[in-house]
Amino acid sequence: MSEQSTRARWYHRFVSEDPQAESDFGGSDRVSRGGLRLIGANALQSIGDQVVNAKTVLPWLLTLVGAPAALVGLLVPVREAGSMLPQAALTPWVVARPRRTRVWMLGAAGQAGATAAMAAAALALDGWVAGAAVLAALAVFALARCLCSMAAKDVQGRTVPKGQRGQVTGAATMVSGVAALVIGVALQLLGPGLDAPALAAFLLGAALMWALAVLVYAGIPEEPQEPEEERQHWWTDTVGLLRDDAGFRRFVLARGLLLVSALAPPFLVTLAVDAGRSGGQGTVAALLGGLGSFVIAQGVASVVGGRVFGSLADRSSRLVMVLGALVASVVVLLAVVAVLALPGRPGALLAVLVTAYLVLSLVHVGVRVARKTYVVDLAEGDLRTRYVAVSNTAMGVVLLVTGAVSAALATLGAVAALVFLALLGLVGAAVSWRLPEVSRG
Repeated sequence: MSEQSTRARWYHRFVSEDPQAESDFGGSDRVSRGGLRLIGANALQSIGDQVVNAKTVLPWLLTLVGAPAALVGLLVPVREAGSMLPQAALTPWVVARPRRTRVWMLGAAGQAGATAAMAAAALALDGWVAGAAVLAALAVFALARCLCSMAAKDVQGRTVPKGQRGQVTGAATMVSGVAALVIGVALQLLGPGLDAPALAAFLLGAALMWALAVLVYAGIPEEPQEPEEERQHWWTDTVGLLRDDAGFRRFVLARGLLLVSALAPPFLVTLAVDAGRSGGQGTVAALLGGLGSFVIAQGVASVVGGRVFGSLADRSSRLVMVLGALVASVVVLLAVVAVLALPGRPGALLAVLVTAYLVLSLVHVGVRVARKTYVVDLAEGDLRTRYVAVSNTAMGVVLLVTGAVSAALATLGAVAALVFLALLGLVGAAVSWRLPEVSRG
């Protein structure tokens, strides 16, 4: 078969030229032009996320500029909760916009500007001033990401049919994983040469990714829809939705209990750093080199998990959440056993912890793809937007509470926090099992 005919087959399989493809081709295996643009824009955003990472790159940056540890400890709460808590309050404004693509573009532009501000702070400031500036820019970044999160699910629901949404999310994750591998290798090769200006260059590159994503998103063929009539106050609406919608309330509960794969990795990193120091490897060069290793692990997880879990989530996003929580909990408990059983063998312990981090990152990809697919399939129209906003706002609160509890337990040691998170994941698997099936099957 000629190369030209091969390209033609690929094109006709995956690209639909019909502008009505969004509503006409449910059940086919093609992805519309809007779906391909969604994959491209989400991939660009995910590439930026690999750099603006509150668990790896940003802590390293604040350490390099001499920011106090207290500011480093605020990175993850500001990044995660800051992008979730405002969503219910912003819902009335979002649902009043007939084109949700423009809401996403506004959020992406805000992330580009905030990331560029972080790079400027890394180049021009140091000490606590630099740390405070990066943290303030991260807060703006999180608010902008809030808009993207709210709009993305609705755009996907409007332009991609049920049965293909998980593939779109998974494909974007897989592409971003390839970029993460490249970024991780670059960080690993820089080693001791990885200074604040070098990380600032990475941040500027990430800002460019979001700028390009705006241009890609602008071409998504979304038909404007009449906005929903003005609803009651967002707080009343939020409480009412959680109180009256049992299926949605169960999903929010399950999602809150699936945090094991999100919150456990930093504790594994802490244990790995301690093991490296006890083994005589705790030099600055070794620690900086470790940053590349963790980014590479995340990239491998995205490449492998994006494709696999995207298809599985289209079959049953509920079962993917169940299995993800179970595997994550078991991996965390095995890591705890290794810590207790290998105190005098830092090399073996490091191998276990790095492997556990890789598997946990892979599982987290599956859980994220599954829960995103589940909430998109759970509702239609503006109800979907409300579901996304309310669940994310509730998750912001849950994240702060769970993070505070695990942080308090971490004063007793990382092992105590890991055991707590593993038990949380087991309960989450049980709750997810009881969710109704909403995927195509």
